[in-house]
Amino acid sequence: TDGRVYGWGANANGQLGDLSTAARLTPTLLNTITGVTQVAAGASHTVARLWDGQVYAWGHNGSGRLGDGTTTQRTRPTLIPTLANIIAVAAGDTHSLALGSDGRVYAWGGNTNGQLGLGSTTGALVPTEIPALSGVVAIAAGASHSFAVTAAGQLFAWGLNAHSRLGDGTVTQRTSP
Repeated sequence: TDGRVYGWGANANGQLGDLSTAARLTPTLLNTITGVTQVAAGASHTVARLWDGQVYAWGHNGSGRLGDGTTTQRTRPTLIPTLANIIAVAAGDTHSLALGSDGRVYAWGGNTNGQLGLGSTTGALVPTEIPALSGVVAIAAGASHSFAVTAAGQLFAWGLNAHSRLGDGTVTQRTSP
């Protein structure tokens, strides 16, 4: 409740945000960030939303999953300067999502399976608005797929559809919501 973050476990890519790559066997306070209201853990990166709507990310940055315009690994929380007024974040294996207070959804990182929802399989190094979505109130990210729920109660899914994980009765990959 005080906005501090604790991390533990594997840390080879700096995903704990404690300025190191040393594994932590017990919860360790991250002195590098405060004011956090939500944390999302990807395969080897972390995304956090602060009380003021800013978003920070750290850890492995392959495919640009940290959204800072680079592919440089970060062992400390790094501000994503293009995002503001964010109310929720989500992280998949190689991609990340953010939900704006205006109901718009932003995606960045790896996109091999269309998990960014941008209509292609081209990745994005910076947050990019998903044009097919509006009025969204909740988001979620799976390993290589994503979901959004609108205020009208509609569920949208996109990305890898192996084993029909998108719930559309097919196994067809979808690059758009």
